[in-house]
Amino acid sequence: MRSDTPGLGGVVVAAFDVDGTLTTRDCVRPFLERVAGRRGIVGALARKPAATLRGGARRDRDAIKEIVVGGVYRGRPVDEVDVLGHEFAGVVERSMLRPDVVARLRWHQSAGHRTLIVSASLRSYLQPLAASLGIDRAICTDVMSAGGHYLDRLDGGNCRAGEKWARLSAWLDSEGLHGAELWAYGDSRGDREMLAEAHHPVWVHGATITGVPAETGS
Repeated sequence: MRSDTPGLGGVVVAAFDVDGTLTTRDCVRPFLERVAGRRGIVGALARKPAATLRGGARRDRDAIKEIVVGGVYRGRPVDEVDVLGHEFAGVVERSMLRPDVVARLRWHQSAGHRTLIVSASLRSYLQPLAASLGIDRAICTDVMSAGGHYLDRLDGGNCRAGEKWARLSAWLDSEGLHGAELWAYGDSRGDREMLAEAHHPVWVHGATITGVPAETGS
């Protein structure tokens, strides 16, 4: 937790992880299955056997993520995947959101706070999900594209761990908000760096959080 006192005129920013925090489960695999089926996921791993073996041996989650997601997206039209993403965002909103964390999101929004998704999940569905939930910005993992079709590499890497905080920090800089009071919500090791930089870190794994935080007194 940050020890400095926020002092940007009462501006508050709330950053939410997605998988296991805003939602009840991982979203990446079910979306990839929607795009390419289970065979498509297996095929993405088989397409780069040496890299897959190296990534597995090193337990390099970021390398495996790029192989799988890049392999599934590779060659597909961006517009086509975006359509599937909008459809999947609806599924997430209807059946995969955590009511307690959504209630906290609504508290932040009702108080006029800036709200963000900061997640290793995928832009294809997180961008429309954020728009539907009234969230100001989705900072997340995406895949490089050219000529309207996807390549097989992540755009800027996997948005987790140190990369997650680096991207959030860059956004705060770009908006002139680095002095804002920061709330951060997460549930896994991939959220620790972001939580460590927050004035109010909230660990939601195995817990139910209240709609209104106790320390506000309201």
